[in-house]
Amino acid sequence: MLAADPGTGADLRQRYDATLSAYRLKFSRGGAFTAIALVLLGVGLDYSLYPRQQGRFALARLLISALILALIWIMRSAWGRQRVAALTFLWLLLPQTMIAWMIWSTEGATSMYYAGLNLAVFASAIALPFSLWQNAALGALSYLLYFLACYTHPGGFEWRGAFGVNSLFLIFTAIASAVCTYYNEQARFMLFQLKSEVADKNSQLEQTNRSLAEIKGQMLQQEKMAALGTLAAGLLHEVNNPVNFCMMAIEIASEEPDVKANALLADCLNDARQGMQRVQYIVSDLKTFAYRKPGGEAEGANFMFERALDAAVRLVGHELKDVAVVRALPADTLVCGDEAAIVGVLINLLGNAALALRQGGAQPRRIAVAADWVGERLRVRVRDNGPGIAPHDLARVFEPFFTTREVGQGLGLGLSISYGVIERHGGRLLADSVAGEWTEMSFDLPRPEWRGAHGATTTNPEFNEVPQHD
Repeated sequence: MLAADPGTGADLRQRYDATLSAYRLKFSRGGAFTAIALVLLGVGLDYSLYPRQQGRFALARLLISALILALIWIMRSAWGRQRVAALTFLWLLLPQTMIAWMIWSTEGATSMYYAGLNLAVFASAIALPFSLWQNAALGALSYLLYFLACYTHPGGFEWRGAFGVNSLFLIFTAIASAVCTYYNEQARFMLFQLKSEVADKNSQLEQTNRSLAEIKGQMLQQEKMAALGTLAAGLLHEVNNPVNFCMMAIEIASEEPDVKANALLADCLNDARQGMQRVQYIVSDLKTFAYRKPGGEAEGANFMFERALDAAVRLVGHELKDVAVVRALPADTLVCGDEAAIVGVLINLLGNAALALRQGGAQPRRIAVAADWVGERLRVRVRDNGPGIAPHDLARVFEPFFTTREVGQGLGLGLSISYGVIERHGGRLLADSVAGEWTEMSFDLPRPEWRGAHGATTTNPEFNEVPQHD
């Protein structure tokens, strides 16, 4: 038999007892119905062996069957379910008592009915989940009933002959049944232990798979952001120089008398200036990713959430062309954390909302970004008036690689990594939705003064992760 782990042996035994309780109830009721059938079918033996006693024996069989049926009904109650073992023992003794009475009423020690006592004892070991002592007690009581039936028989009693032989066979049956019961109990517990170990291993494997999926997603995201940072760093110089030349040219041209005299030309130059400024903003936002320092040196830095939101809106501006982004922010939005990571979270949430709006066809398309201070944390809510999320998908939106998009349009990592980013900022990313009406994502960020359990500003090198847009 496999030994239970010492640290979990008591818990394993408790779970086994709870499982065995339901098992006992099921088999006890099944065995009781079988006993009723066998008791009633015994009228054939009465007719063949003792036709003169058939009337009395038939009444006895009906009475015993009715009592067993009553015990089955009692086992259906809450009181009965707590006492299944005792009630099972009781209904097993009822046929034994009836058989002992029939032995006393017929030939005593030489009566053929003694075989029924052996049948009940042996069947209890094979079919019913008895313990060793329960089966030994049933065997002992069965023999006692047989002894009393023979000892008090009107025809007399002799130790030798049929009584001695039948006694030995009954004792042999009781011993064999007790041994079978013991090993059946060991086999049941070993099987339960093996099933528990398999279930535990499966649970550990599922947890490992989830961890691996998360790590894989983080590695993919880190590689993606590293590539983006490298690209952005290379573009900064190449883009900034021509943009600066263009801005200088626009400023010089704007001072020309011909331009000042021509309103249309002035408007064109002004539009060109705004376009170049937009390029400068995008380049500035890309610096956030290009110059992130390794090892989490940006952790714990203070930044304006409104500035992070501006950067995210600009970076996903091509997806928000036909979407109104409405803001409701407090005057003070200074928070503590990794600005680039939060920008990445906002990019993901805004991009997902814009995609949902286009798929849902709602008009006008609207994303509302609201924030307010709750204690020492800034609570941020991003809500769209899109088609919402189905209830059976809402509980899974933060699972790694879960996505409702078509194949090839997303890895299903954005929200799961965003969840980890917010969690490492001491908050939680939550999803709420009403199908057909709206979806809202909410998270919270700490004030700069917010401290951890040891009095220091919360920091974590894993703040570096930025969720992909998914």
